[in-house]
Amino acid sequence: MRYILSLLALLLSFTAVAQEEVQPIESQKVQQEQGVAVEADNMTLWEAGNQAYIDGDFEAAVAAYHSIENRGYSSARLYYNMGNAYYKQGQIGRAILYYNRALVLAPSMDDAQYNLEIAEAQTKDKIAVVPEFFLNRWMRTLRSSISCSAWSIMSVLFFGVVLLFVLIFLLGSRIRVRKVGFYGAVVALLLFVVVTLFGISARNTIIDRPGAIVMSSAISVKSSPDRAATDLFVLHEGTKVEISSEIDGWCEVTIADGKKGWTESGHLERI
Repeated sequence: MRYILSLLALLLSFTAVAQEEVQPIESQKVQQEQGVAVEADNMTLWEAGNQAYIDGDFEAAVAAYHSIENRGYSSARLYYNMGNAYYKQGQIGRAILYYNRALVLAPSMDDAQYNLEIAEAQTKDKIAVVPEFFLNRWMRTLRSSISCSAWSIMSVLFFGVVLLFVLIFLLGSRIRVRKVGFYGAVVALLLFVVVTLFGISARNTIIDRPGAIVMSSAISVKSSPDRAATDLFVLHEGTKVEISSEIDGWCEVTIADGKKGWTESGHLERI
C-alpha cells in the first residue's frame, strides 16, 4: 500500500509539472475569468483592444493586441481577435495568418476555422487540394482534436497507469492478479506510446511551423532561387504554402496541389 501511495504522489507531481511546462498562455480575458493573476498593463491593453474593436477603430485594436504579443504573450484568443481586426480592415492576408496561428494553438476552435474559411474564400488563388490518404487524414484530425498540452498530460497519466499495473504485477499474491497487472501494463504502455507520439507531433507542429502565408499582393514562384530563373506560377495574397527549405533569402514552397518552386522569403510570413 505504501508503494501505491508513493506512486500516486509521484504521478500527481508529474501532472503538475506537465501543466506548468506545456500549457499555452491563455488570453488576458480568459485568465481573468479563471482567477489567474496577470499584469495590470497587459490587462489594460487587452481591454483597450477589445473596446477599440467594438468602437470600430480596428487599427487601434490591432495596435493594442500587437503590444500584448510583443511582450511575449500568445494565445488562440489573442490571435483570433487580431485576425478579426485585420479582416475588418480588409487585410485578408494578415487575417488568414492570425486565424491559422490561432488554430495552431487551439485546433478545435470552431470560430477561427469558420472565419478562416470566409477569409480564404476572398483570395484570388483557387488551388485544388491533392487528395490525402485517408489514414493520414484521420491521424491528422485526431492529433488536432485536442491541444499539445492535453496530449502531454495524457502521456504522463498513462505512464503513471503503466507504473501502477507494474506494481500490481510485482506485488500481486495471486496468479490472476499478476495477469491483470501484466496485461494492463502492456495495454497502458501501448497507449502511452501512441499518446506520446501524438503529443510530439503536435509539439513539432507548433515549434517548426512549416506553413506560411503570402503577404504580397502577387509573387512569382520560380524554378530556382534566382531572380533570373523561369517563372513557374504566380501566387496572391492570403495563399497558404508549405516551406520545405530556405537558402540565401529564398524559400522553396509547396502549394496545396503539389506544385513546388522558389520565392523570396520577404513575401511570406510563417504561421
